[in-house]
Amino acid sequence: MKVRELRLRVAEARQRDVGYGIARIDREVGASAGFQTGDMIEIRGRKVAAATLWLGYLEDEKDVIRIDGYIRSNAGVSLNDWVTVRKANVKEAQLVVLAPVSSSIRPDENFTRLVKSRLIEYPLVQKNIVPVLFFGNLFTFAVIQTRPSGIVKITPKTKLVIHSKVVQERAFRTSVTYEDIGGLQEQIQRIREMIELPLRYPELFQKLGIDPPKGVLLYGPPGCGKTLLAKAVATEAEANFILINGPEIMNKYYGETEARLREIFRKAEEEAPSIIFIDELDAIAPKRSEVTGEVEKRVVAQLLALMDGLESRGQVIV
Repeated sequence: MKVRELRLRVAEARQRDVGYGIARIDREVGASAGFQTGDMIEIRGRKVAAATLWLGYLEDEKDVIRIDGYIRSNAGVSLNDWVTVRKANVKEAQLVVLAPVSSSIRPDENFTRLVKSRLIEYPLVQKNIVPVLFFGNLFTFAVIQTRPSGIVKITPKTKLVIHSKVVQERAFRTSVTYEDIGGLQEQIQRIREMIELPLRYPELFQKLGIDPPKGVLLYGPPGCGKTLLAKAVATEAEANFILINGPEIMNKYYGETEARLREIFRKAEEEAPSIIFIDELDAIAPKRSEVTGEVEKRVVAQLLALMDGLESRGQVIV
């Protein structure tokens, strides 16, 4: 007797599959639910996403589904979360409306035709994010509307409309994912345990009666991936990302730097879960023993007070 749906654990997609709407599942596990390679499947986490089924890798565990950061974001899940997978009821789209996510564009008839050619037979769901790669450039679009609703696929008869202005809704924002980081697997695992876990499952720490970390210190030479890693964690944890450039926040006027820090922390708590990333921390908060000026002393004291006084600890990470 074949099951109609599967419960599978989310794993990271291989780099070769990123951006193509591919989900990889073990052959035998997929066959138990009547899946075949090339089927369009529905992936349900906190939200609903769709993907095209491909065979899993031989070395993968049986209960694993490999999907990239775009599909994980569409399904509202992160690595090691569990999702429900079933064969999708796919309809042919009469109308699909897309809008750019990152920057405004000027979509003429040729551009629209090119995007449509890349999305033929691609499964789409309203409010999902879809990446389109051509000419070496990656364009990321939000699916604003489909007709009919549900999971649809674009055919040659589909009318495709592309807006020029960037979509404003926060739910459509996308950024760096773990697949964008080369190497750093050990660092990613440790960061996920210290940051992503308390952001996504705060009740776990409350139940255990332990306090989650209030901050993490990343150190390394320029260009090694510190900022990229922080942005990836924020994306995967669906957290608000706030970047502070140390030298830029310093102000010559009395109290201005401290006021800007207070405003940033206040905004982070209001929009929690949040990650505050302070780049070049030593520019605004050197060692106390090395601080000589009054301005630096006040900034260090203010930063420590803000970190110690976080009420939403675990939901705001520095």
